[in-house]
Amino acid sequence: MTDAQWAILEPLLPPPGNTTGSGGRPEKHCRRLVLDAIFYIVRGGIAWRQLSAEFPPATTVYAIFTRWVRAGVWQRIHDVLRDRIRVHGGRSPLPSAAIIDSQSVQGSDTVPGSSRGYDAGKKTNGRKRHIAVDTNGLLLAVVVTMAGIQDRDAAFRLLAALRAWFSTISLVWADGGYAGRLIDWSKHVLFLSVQVVKRTDAVKGFKVLPRRWVVERTLCAARRSVVSPVQPGRTWREVLGSGG
Repeated sequence: MTDAQWAILEPLLPPPGNTTGSGGRPEKHCRRLVLDAIFYIVRGGIAWRQLSAEFPPATTVYAIFTRWVRAGVWQRIHDVLRDRIRVHGGRSPLPSAAIIDSQSVQGSDTVPGSSRGYDAGKKTNGRKRHIAVDTNGLLLAVVVTMAGIQDRDAAFRLLAALRAWFSTISLVWADGGYAGRLIDWSKHVLFLSVQVVKRTDAVKGFKVLPRRWVVERTLCAARRSVVSPVQPGRTWREVLGSGG
């Protein structure tokens, strides 16, 4: 990380251990180096035990990573960076509209059968991620289910989570798979207007659909881990460093 990037991220981390001199051991490794190590793992898609020797021990980095997961650090970092990007683009940090979609992902051998299913349409055995994004494609809410769960069924949970996080959202765009009772339920229970953006049957081949392409771009970026959906081809660290 650059000094400017570290200046943004450091205040978002939990207070260092043993800062008062009582209880526990002081932190042995530089937090900036630990964060670089975590970014190295995520960006490279490698196993923890393959962490380069220039970083702290892999077991130490993993222990800190999991501790920060439990403390909600990554959620806080993500939300702050998303809000900074929105403000930088001249928008309010709180969105008023969202787009939802889902993606089935093949499960590895370590995924237990109790939490996986088969998506017959995509011929995928694993899990399905249901996401809501803002009009820039930045994540607002995520729900993970078995791949066999229908989109409209999981959308009840997704929209409920979206409403819990953002009271400012009043409009949600979705594809035809979300049509039906979800629309009435969202209107009367969550006070959300769900508009279905349908594909025109007269059009053959690929066509970019209004609004829907934004969430589809985010799902594509998710396969490349930390690539920013708002600026495809650039990592979050590059976006952060440019102030965008």
